[in-house]
Order: sequence, then structure tokens, then C-alpha cells
Amino acid sequence: MEFFSEAINVLKVLVIALGAGLAVWGVINLLEGYGNDNPGAKSQGMKQLMAGGGVVLIGTQLIPLLSGLFS
Repeated sequence: MEFFSEAINVLKVLVIALGAGLAVWGVINLLEGYGNDNPGAKSQGMKQLMAGGGVVLIGTQLIPLLSGLFS
């Protein structure tokens, strides 16, 4: 059972890192859109920022619930 709990912790860290990277990329696109006054880049940046936040929430809230399946 220790293997599964360690695997879930690694999965949690990977999902959170992926979400944070997507959110940072979204912030960069959002700022680029404001700098160039480009509504398309602003929209894409906001979508990426929100998607990254959603992935981080999945990593922090749902992934730890997987440990209940193996205990």
C-alpha cells in the first residue's frame, strides 16, 4: 500500500505542476494581449489561466481522494 500512496503523491505533484505551468503561460499571453492591445491574445490568456487554475484544483482536491480507493 505504501507504493500506491507514494504514486498518488507523485501524481498530485505532477498535476499541480502542469496546472501551474499552464496558468503561468496564460498570464504571459494575457499580459502580451494587453501590451499589444490584442483581444484574441487576451481571450486566449484568460482561458489558459482559468484552465490552469482548474487543473491545480483537480490536483489538490481530487487526486488525494484516490488514496481512499487503495486503502
